[in-house]
Amino acid sequence: MTRLRSKKLIAATTVVPLLAAVVAACGGGGGSYGSGGAPANSNHAGGPPPGAVTVATSTGAGGTHLVSGSGRSIYLWVADKGSKSKCTGTCARNWPPVVTTRAPTAGSGTNGADLGTTMRSDGSKQVTYKGHPLYFFLGDQTPGATYGQGSNQFGARWWLVAPAGTAITSGTGSSSASSGAGNSSSTGGRHTGSSGGSSSQSGGGWG
Repeated sequence: MTRLRSKKLIAATTVVPLLAAVVAACGGGGGSYGSGGAPANSNHAGGPPPGAVTVATSTGAGGTHLVSGSGRSIYLWVADKGSKSKCTGTCARNWPPVVTTRAPTAGSGTNGADLGTTMRSDGSKQVTYKGHPLYFFLGDQTPGATYGQGSNQFGARWWLVAPAGTAITSGTGSSSASSGAGNSSSTGGRHTGSSGGSSSQSGGGWG
């Protein structure tokens, strides 16, 4: 009887450490994941981390202009001289720069040779077209919207960009830039109710 009890005690003392090791192995290595099994690495504040950006064209009431791969209208800012962006801080929150981590790609109606990048003050790479730093507008929350057209914010005008790389200075903000679409009564970025960049919407979440 004593010998049988000794064998059971030895078996128990062997199994317990093995179970502890298995539990530790299952719990360890999970530090890179947050609750729900998703990686704990946080996303870019305005949406997913920027990747390769496609710049294409779309035709609307104001003519043919640059858009992102998902159809979001793209603008230039008259205050920028050369390829260096002067839009930072509150300006960049209302007019999110088109940023990328890879070489931008040319979509329909654009030429890859006209695309480039410029380094921003925060170290990110902003896409340029014909040397112009490119931007989205916070108020354009749907593909084809051009509410930023003609806006006079942060000291200078914002214009849609023609395939030739020039500013499209005709027309004002519209709810749709799809071919054949009519003009909206909204003008110059007033859709957001902000003339100085005080909109409460979170922007730059899609491109």
